[in-house]
Amino acid sequence: MSRSVQLPDPYPVALAPGPVQGAPNLPGSKSITNRALIIAALADGVSTLRNALFCDDTEVMIGALRALGIGLTTEPSSQTIVIHGCAGEIPVSRADLFVGNSGTTARFLTAALALGHGQYHLDGTERMRQRPIGPLLDTLRELGVEIRSERGNGYPPVLLSANGLQGGETSIRADVSSQFLSGLLLAAPYAQSPLRLHTAGSVSSEPYIRMTEAMQRAWGIHISCHETPDGYTFDIAAPQKYRAREYFVEPDASASSYFMAAAVVTGGRVRINGLGAQSLQGDAAFASVLQQCGGKVTWEEDAVIVEGAGPLHGIDIDMNPISDTVLTLAAIAPLFTSPTHIRNVEHIRYKECDRISCLVTELRRLEVRVEEHTDGLTVYPGPVTGAAVDTYDDHRMAMSFSILGLRVPNLAIRNPSCVNKTFPTFFQELTRMCGVSGSQSVVRE
Repeated sequence: MSRSVQLPDPYPVALAPGPVQGAPNLPGSKSITNRALIIAALADGVSTLRNALFCDDTEVMIGALRALGIGLTTEPSSQTIVIHGCAGEIPVSRADLFVGNSGTTARFLTAALALGHGQYHLDGTERMRQRPIGPLLDTLRELGVEIRSERGNGYPPVLLSANGLQGGETSIRADVSSQFLSGLLLAAPYAQSPLRLHTAGSVSSEPYIRMTEAMQRAWGIHISCHETPDGYTFDIAAPQKYRAREYFVEPDASASSYFMAAAVVTGGRVRINGLGAQSLQGDAAFASVLQQCGGKVTWEEDAVIVEGAGPLHGIDIDMNPISDTVLTLAAIAPLFTSPTHIRNVEHIRYKECDRISCLVTELRRLEVRVEEHTDGLTVYPGPVTGAAVDTYDDHRMAMSFSILGLRVPNLAIRNPSCVNKTFPTFFQELTRMCGVSGSQSVVRE
């Protein structure tokens, strides 16, 4: 998939001239690609990733792995990456790594670096320095790793003096981000002895943990998980090695949510190929959320079809398991016939932006009635006034409000290039699916 073209800023979203129809060309999953990159880098042998995502988040991961001495060959035109694994032995003993604003890169690499032998420094953008990593550092210290937040506040930059990862029994908090737990699980097979890991409290975005487990098993790792009265316990035999292989990356389910939403708000029909009932990605369940709102959904083995089937109504929903799609639902909720209440997603305040507060601010800019709660928001139906929406350098803000713009005149997206983080060709694909040749040019500041 080619990178995005230069876009006007703000970018005027064109009204959909009719129902959105067809099958979108989706990028590979960011969550799967970055997990696969870490796994393949640690594997014993040469692995090939097919349908890999090339975007800002995966490119900072690739750059960091190269800085660690991992051999990678990338072919963006064919979405292919070839990785020469290090068999769990980090090749270099000193590295200064930049992770941008990629949470998966920061958290997964921090855990993997514990397997090395040397001095490592990890840093990112100013927003990355506001995204927590403390719970992961706490657990790594319990496993014998000399690691600290450089500023002593539980946020990047991270300084690490590595001498391998001990096994044993410990716990980890995953209520703020499931990536802490996933990162440790990804590194655990190369611990010096078996690791038993307990979750302390609730786990946010739990389907991402299931994704991590499934991918580890697909690469030959023995891991077990059982539920306890207090959460979950994971047992990872160690030392083990990932077995190099060829691996196909599913289309990105979070990205598919925008086209599903476009179908239901325009009375259209979209087919999401490659995301069937057995998808690794929890966000594929956003189709079922739209079904609760009045859309029509048909599941197939390797696809899901989403259709607009008349007026949409609001729902009261716990979106913790699929929190990356909160913005998609909230942005279109003003078009519904009744209020939408989204709850149990307080952790999204620590994403690329404070997604709850920023959603509320931008909906109010469009003169939508909305209430902010500690763990979510309530969006009321009613008229929407077009304006230029701020995106806070958050790709999901840009893509979500673009779908609302299919129905609301004079809505524009500031800093549209922020979609490069995960979906560089989003606006071109949205234009193609809508069957329009250009965008509107008048916006209200």
